[in-house]
Amino acid sequence: MKRSLQNNITTIYLMGFFTGFMVVVPIFVPLLQGHGLSMSEVLQTQALFALTIAVCEVPSGYIADIWGRKNAILVGSALNALGFFSLLWADSFVDFLVYEFILGVGFSLISGADLALLYDTEVYLQERGLKGGAGAGKSLSRLISVEAAASGVAGIGASLLLLWSMDWVIMVQAFTGFAPFLLGLLLVEAPRPANSESTAMAGHGDNARRIVELLLFGKPVVLWTAFAIAVFGLLAVYVFWIYQKYWELQGVPLTSFGYIWAALALTVSLSARYSEALEKRLGYRRLLILIATLPLCGLLGMALGSGWWGVMFGLAIQVSRGLSMSLFYEALNRRVPGEFRATVNSLVSLGVRAIFIVTGPLLGLALDSRGMQSTLLWLLAIFAPLMALVLVPLVLRIHRESAESKAVKAPSPAA
Repeated sequence: MKRSLQNNITTIYLMGFFTGFMVVVPIFVPLLQGHGLSMSEVLQTQALFALTIAVCEVPSGYIADIWGRKNAILVGSALNALGFFSLLWADSFVDFLVYEFILGVGFSLISGADLALLYDTEVYLQERGLKGGAGAGKSLSRLISVEAAASGVAGIGASLLLLWSMDWVIMVQAFTGFAPFLLGLLLVEAPRPANSESTAMAGHGDNARRIVELLLFGKPVVLWTAFAIAVFGLLAVYVFWIYQKYWELQGVPLTSFGYIWAALALTVSLSARYSEALEKRLGYRRLLILIATLPLCGLLGMALGSGWWGVMFGLAIQVSRGLSMSLFYEALNRRVPGEFRATVNSLVSLGVRAIFIVTGPLLGLALDSRGMQSTLLWLLAIFAPLMALVLVPLVLRIHRESAESKAVKAPSPAA
């Protein structure tokens, strides 16, 4: 059991790599446009993906908490493999809607469960003085880093496969999509605290009440961290689908898309990998300011820049993405009880997906009707105040929590 749990860490990293290794993603917009879809229709497929996750996200996270993270990961990985395999015959708008629906269910089952299983494994090994990975907090940032690095490798792979044809990209994606499921068979469910058993025995209504109380009336830092993840995650999703159209408008050849994607993914990977060291050097306040400033500068630079200069400004958004994911998710998981960790992670992802359901197609319409520059400037005008609205209260509550923690640890005068 101990050895199997220690192997969990490596296995989850490998699963994260193959989950992030999606060679079809760096050229997905040109792929769909090649089948006659407009940008509005491209974003509609993503809205369906977001809707599917919105419907399944929280139930799947709850299922992972109650019936086991490994089971949820296995079913989700199997569905993802089926979805990628369907690309072999996808040719119409409806085909791509079906593809996104299958992936939506699959990713909703994995989302939160992999983070929770990794975190639980690390905590269990640390509590018993056993050799594990890098520690619970660092492991989360490393998983994010691994997934981002895999996306970079996939980008390079996509550009190389395009030397033959787009069909080669689809074929490689269809068969590598089975790797996470095969690796998932090696996972072992990590023992959780005794109160997790009472959670499984409790009524679903009672569990729902406890989760709501945790988010709304528990530690204030948890709620505002969740808000921060939602805001920064939403911007990341928008830019994710803007990039490829932006490169096309800047005259970048399709064969270079994968290489640019690799550079962006590597930027996220390195940022996540060294986020903890940067926090120690700058302090959490300066780091939060940096995390908010970088994407705003990136949007402005992309809107006003042209050619490769505009493309390079996209790197600023990716640096912020790597730092914010690592910092916010570690802060969230550290403050959430183990029995509800997957559910809370899923709830946070739900916030991003729920908003994108409505706004994603609108973003596509804006790109089709208003153009790229206008759309980027509108995003800048919307997200600048949103970031301030979530980060200022978050900083205040972190400061208050830190002060209360020091007051509890300080010896009483009578001691």
